[in-house]
Amino acid sequence: MTAAMTNSVTSLHVNIEPHAAGPVYRMTLARPERLNTVDSRILKDMLGALTRIADDDAARAVILDGAGGKAWIGGADINEMVTLNEESARCFITGLHEVCRALRELPVPVIARIDGFCLGAGLELAACCDVRIASLTSRFGMPEVQVGIPSVIEAALLPRLIGAGRARDLVLTGRIIDSQEAFAWGLVECAVSAERLDATVEDRLAMILHAAPGAIRAQKTLCRQWEEMPLNTALKAGIDAFAESFRDHEPREYMRRFLDRPRPNPPLTPGEHSDD
Repeated sequence: MTAAMTNSVTSLHVNIEPHAAGPVYRMTLARPERLNTVDSRILKDMLGALTRIADDDAARAVILDGAGGKAWIGGADINEMVTLNEESARCFITGLHEVCRALRELPVPVIARIDGFCLGAGLELAACCDVRIASLTSRFGMPEVQVGIPSVIEAALLPRLIGAGRARDLVLTGRIIDSQEAFAWGLVECAVSAERLDATVEDRLAMILHAAPGAIRAQKTLCRQWEEMPLNTALKAGIDAFAESFRDHEPREYMRRFLDRPRPNPPLTPGEHSDD
């Protein structure tokens, strides 16, 4: 059962999926006839939806999806970009950056369910997600130079994900790579058959939902700090986060749950045998 959070006229659908551990939001770009490309209206709706999710203290996770199976997010809409001038171009790319920033700063994990083309702005949005799970038929690239513009904003995350050389390979050539190469590079965490895509997403989601919600939110914050802070500052932030987690009952509750879990019979030691 899902509940609609928005009824977007811009082909952005946001549904709330209830789980015993708390609500999971599924945000779907539903513009398959244009390869789920993003324009200014969709970016505005995405930012608004992410702002509302960030304000939901009960939220546990977000799944970012694309409809149709041919593309996850095929990039920014060239039909809009071809009309831009210097001033409107700055406004457009700032809008995309604000959505990327909102994804990275969201207090709960974001899983990218990638099926199909993930190009340009799509790959920048994917880089801002916490876990990227792709079908084997997906394709990845930063083709901006082939249409006359540089790859910018959150493309700056790519060297951290895949290394400087591979990032330059993508942004200087505009070439498209397949899921297996993306997985080998560390651009995605899983590359599975289309038939296994949903099950793999649900497996990762179940692990997140089984974990302590406060710990997950603290971990998401730390992950972002690890990207941005000098090492010694990040280490200190980790000490603070660990200590602050004991302000409430959650660590003791989850540790007690672990200690009290049902345990299998101990394994036989050498020389012992079972009567069964």
